[in-house]
Amino acid sequence: MAALYLFWPAVALIVWGELTPHPPQWTEHFWDKTVHLTAYFGLASMATMALGLKRRTLWALLGLAALGGALEVLQGFTGRDPEVFDEVANCLGVVSGFLTTWGSLALLKSFAPIAVDAAE
Repeated sequence: MAALYLFWPAVALIVWGELTPHPPQWTEHFWDKTVHLTAYFGLASMATMALGLKRRTLWALLGLAALGGALEVLQGFTGRDPEVFDEVANCLGVVSGFLTTWGSLALLKSFAPIAVDAAE
């Protein structure tokens, strides 16, 4: 349930972080691509947890990838340099966030019958 409530504030934070002319100083200590990958990994994970394994999740993931691309283009208007490899990192984050969360959900569901049997 937390994923549902934290998703939109996280989107707002990422939009701000990508469009601000002067990114926070702490980001200088990390390779730029890891920041992009981690941000979109988190968004994709939250979307997958909130929506479950349904067709609309695919649309949400495609929307996240498109958002990353649009923000890269818009960076050019804020005095920052748009980079194709930032969008590659965004897309890798979306895919890996989905796959990790999907795998985790599938693993948890596989243990659910055991938990139900043990409770009886």
